[in-house]
Amino acid sequence: MFGTSGVRGPVGETVTAELAVSIGRAVATDGASTVLVGRDARETGRFLVDAVAAGLAECGADVIDLGRVATPTLARSIARFDADAGVVVTASHNPAPDNGLKLWTPSGQAFDTDRRERIADIVDREAYDFADWNASGDRRRDSTATAAHEDALTGAVDPEPIDGLDVVVDIGNGVGGVTADALVELGADVTTLNAQPDGSFPGRPSEPTAETLTALCGQVESGEAELGIAHDGDADRMLAVDETGTFVPKDVLLALFARRAVAAAGGGRVAVPVDTSRCVDDAVAAAGGEVVHTKVGDVFVAAVAAEPDAVFGGEPSGAWIWPEETLCPDGPLAACKLAALVGSRGPLSELVGSVDTYPLARDNIEVDDKSGVIERVTETIRAEFDRLDTTDGLRVDTDDGWFLIRASGTQPLVRVTAEAETEAAAERLRELAVDRVIDARS
Repeated sequence: MFGTSGVRGPVGETVTAELAVSIGRAVATDGASTVLVGRDARETGRFLVDAVAAGLAECGADVIDLGRVATPTLARSIARFDADAGVVVTASHNPAPDNGLKLWTPSGQAFDTDRRERIADIVDREAYDFADWNASGDRRRDSTATAAHEDALTGAVDPEPIDGLDVVVDIGNGVGGVTADALVELGADVTTLNAQPDGSFPGRPSEPTAETLTALCGQVESGEAELGIAHDGDADRMLAVDETGTFVPKDVLLALFARRAVAAAGGGRVAVPVDTSRCVDDAVAAAGGEVVHTKVGDVFVAAVAAEPDAVFGGEPSGAWIWPEETLCPDGPLAACKLAALVGSRGPLSELVGSVDTYPLARDNIEVDDKSGVIERVTETIRAEFDRLDTTDGLRVDTDDGWFLIRASGTQPLVRVTAEAETEAAAERLRELAVDRVIDARS
């Protein structure tokens, strides 16, 4: 049922009101007595959030409905309300026909594998603990969560370097408006793009990439802004554009955040997934820190980031975790952190240029049977290569680089990443990996 980021897929097929009711019942049956719920801008979230709230109340849990909020806003709010869990109805960066549910703990961390499996087992067995007729849960609404998140953001960074900074924020028709509000409060001159929440995402696709952020790149370049910020639909992701209007490579942004966190702490460990570029390892080591590789998915990164000596966790997808603030990927926090970094150490293009990079190639292959394809491709790869890492999918080290083949946790895709000393070698490894996946798909 669950991928790396909760339940997600097409509404009416994978995601239904019946499923949402079942998950609500299961979360309450598993012991949560007070649960926060909220949703992103997708219209299907209206009935899905009602359904999950009904399931929670039916099994005795009190429900606090935060309405339309960013995912990190809800995740941060669980502890503030002394609640036991949170459920966000969102498909994050997926296209408009999709929706989903993601489950959060009071620490801000997503439900781990064990807890997700417990929920799935309760749903599969329909082993719900229904409340007596006079003991069902209450439901109330609260509208203070976004303001509280904004206060946390403005308290997390030094406002002096941000004062007067010219920033363009592309909210992507999602629910990340708290970023623009926080930056204004910190003194930045902010221009917004796609600021009207609209779950059909008319301005651009929900996922922020170099290909989808052309309007932001053009606005930053033509308007002489110093920084461009972009979010996905629920604002757990944040990506950036430098002052020249150039998209900042995701792994380089991860290296900048990680290096800064290690330097500020005087050392420490940084959690990153196995598909991360070696440029991050180099940047962290130069700052006196250590990289720990995890499975792909913010829940796995957060688990390592929660350890006492960890100072940062991040994914090239645009999910950034500062454990002293929250274990939830917080796109608005990342935006404020980056603005402070640019204001004090910028320009961003020069910061990007200070990170030594390697040619990196990524690809996605649509498949009908992810697990079957991975099983078959693993047999092939094991027969060809010796240096294998199966932490997540199949990572292969070669004499001139590495490649990774893994199933997406949220979409019907097999993802391929390849990195090497030269562009030709990276492309050769990418093609090798893609060919093996296509052969296994046939």
